[in-house]
Amino acid sequence: MQSLYEWDFQISVVGGDRNANSKENLDMIVRNNIKEYGIGREKDDFVSDVIGGVFDNLKKIDSIIERLAPEWPIDQVTIVDRNILRIGIYELILSKRTDVPPRVAINEAIELAKSFGGDSSGKFVNGVLGSLYKEEMEKQTKDKSTKNKKEEVEIVDETKN
Repeated sequence: MQSLYEWDFQISVVGGDRNANSKENLDMIVRNNIKEYGIGREKDDFVSDVIGGVFDNLKKIDSIIERLAPEWPIDQVTIVDRNILRIGIYELILSKRTDVPPRVAINEAIELAKSFGGDSSGKFVNGVLGSLYKEEMEKQTKDKSTKNKKEEVEIVDETKN
């Protein structure tokens, strides 16, 4: 979160060029932060996976934030909240990792928001990620229902032969 915050801060507040703040710049920030604050995590791929995944899916993630929080344009969401949401959304629906259950990802995002965000950050993050989780669960239920109906039709068709 710290590395994404620093990278986003350079763009949003300092007025840096988004192209100058490319993946290479973000990778450099991550390496420096791991060296400074993450001793022993140099060979841990989790941080790199999450940061890279957020960067690679930034437009999609930001559009999800805008859709789920329409009263908050992405550039008006605080940098802390915006990057906590980016990580949470990536972990919830885009990450290929299975070792972080959805409820854990949401809980950790809320705790980060409470620790580093403003007074209402925890509620805001909870609202956005909770809505996304609910959407995803409904979609999975619908997909399972559709799959089960297809299987029933195939079984019925086989019995006709």
